[in-house]
Amino acid sequence: MKNLLSTIAAVLLLFTANNIQASSIKTGNIAITNTSSLQPVYDAYFTVKDALIKSDAKLTSAKAKDLLAAITAVKMDQLKKEEHTIWMKVVKKLTADTKNIVAATDLKKQRENFKAVTKSTYDLIKISKSEQVVYKQYCPMADADWLSKEKAVKNPYYGSSMLTCGNVVETIK
Repeated sequence: MKNLLSTIAAVLLLFTANNIQASSIKTGNIAITNTSSLQPVYDAYFTVKDALIKSDAKLTSAKAKDLLAAITAVKMDQLKKEEHTIWMKVVKKLTADTKNIVAATDLKKQRENFKAVTKSTYDLIKISKSEQVVYKQYCPMADADWLSKEKAVKNPYYGSSMLTCGNVVETIK
């Protein structure tokens, strides 16, 4: 009888441990799916910002094409309810402003459109969160915000002429 109870206890313990492990794996996959759906958009946004910091109009246009591809690749059925709501509000404007950056050969026009792209991206990132900490930065001279993965200010609106003009106004975790 004692052996039977020990065997039943061992089976129950093993069964419970397997269920907990399976639940953890399942939950982990859901989190990865939801995060990765918008993360390519954020990653592409940061490459556009970096191209503007370099004051390279051709590179900015090329990186904006990558952003456009990331926007069109978003699978709306994988977005959480709150993400989907914001996505539906910003996707048309985000797409149009990104297309304007692609088409522009003038840095001034690209930077002007980047302001609007930043606003839309900020609205998204506030709801869904990025995989890493993101800093919202502001330049009073350009009266414009941008998002950065680095806390150190590198201004995309003026490039090398005023690289460090601005400050961190919000940390998004």
